[in-house]
Amino acid sequence: MTETTAAAIPAVLPKYREAIRQRGRTPLLVLFIVIAILGIAGGVFISLNAGDPAGAGLSIFLAIAPLPLLWLVYWWLDRYEPEPRRYKFAAFVWGGVIAVAIALALEIWIQKTWDLSDKKMASFIAPLAEEPAKCLFLILTFARARRVIDGFLDGLIYAGIVGLGFAFVENIGYYAASYLGSPDIQVAGADGATTTFVVRGLFSPFAHPLFTSAFGIAIGLAVARKSKVLKVLIASVGLAVSIALHALWNGSLSYGGGLGFFLAYLALAVVLIAVAVLAVIVRNRQVKILERSLSYVAQRGWIHPAEIPYLSRFGHRKAALRYAKGNGGKAGGRIVKRYQQLATEMAFLHDAMMSGRTIPRGVERTYALLDAMYALRPGLRFPPALQNTARHF
Repeated sequence: MTETTAAAIPAVLPKYREAIRQRGRTPLLVLFIVIAILGIAGGVFISLNAGDPAGAGLSIFLAIAPLPLLWLVYWWLDRYEPEPRRYKFAAFVWGGVIAVAIALALEIWIQKTWDLSDKKMASFIAPLAEEPAKCLFLILTFARARRVIDGFLDGLIYAGIVGLGFAFVENIGYYAASYLGSPDIQVAGADGATTTFVVRGLFSPFAHPLFTSAFGIAIGLAVARKSKVLKVLIASVGLAVSIALHALWNGSLSYGGGLGFFLAYLALAVVLIAVAVLAVIVRNRQVKILERSLSYVAQRGWIHPAEIPYLSRFGHRKAALRYAKGNGGKAGGRIVKRYQQLATEMAFLHDAMMSGRTIPRGVERTYALLDAMYALRPGLRFPPALQNTARHF
């Protein structure tokens, strides 16, 4: 293991430049920040439909309340191979601002053109307008940077975050309307908004993420296919399933009555549980993939075999961070954390290439990550090797 003194640990980490650096990244990030600001203003404007500042504030509060827990779910799924934060930020902004704007414009135009009833709009038009509007983010992301969505879990995470953004803004409108009340609704004010929150925020917070997840999973599966026809077919089926799930949910509310809604709720709950179980299985499989790939990398001499536990299992990774901070201060902890992140990305990239997948500039990116890891070695401080490490090699 690398032994250093605290004085040898650099205060500033060496910068890592990606082998594939996308053009226009900064303008796009600025654009999404501007859109996010406009979205905040739009959310405040929607909340004002509640009729008074208290109702507006309550609507926004209730929409925000479940977000930390929902974000925690996707953070947990994303721990092993974290997606770029800028893309996750863009996914939320897309869902909450751009997708809402696209869907709302389409729905208003369709209703004015064909004068459809509210039930038909909610049951048939809303799913047809909203799901493609949300799924467009994944299509554009895949077209711009194929490496960002490279599997089942990536597609599920991005789709879920887009759905969270969409539901967040939509919920502000629902809570504001419930606060204001209507002739058809007996409960209004804080009681009305809270009642709607129980239905949407507590009992069905994953509704929109679940609908869009069908397409996200399809995109993640399509990535591994070489045939373009098969890619399009899988993505089309995923979009159809997203629309169908959304239509089932809305249709049960519009036409099904209490029993229809209950049955639809149970059906979607079963789908949600199935997706959750599959996501956990895939996430746990990532640990095995990571350990296998790191073993191959160690056999090539790129890393020391004793490093593998501290780069794979979260318990050992945390132990390595504590050891580094205890012996090298905050700078030592930053180096170990960066080293672990680079090693994880390199290992998954190496495994994908070893599996025969076509990875744009995969070899160049692998060596760039290794170079970045080697640049950190002068200040790297891992705990002593675990006793059972050697028997694996």
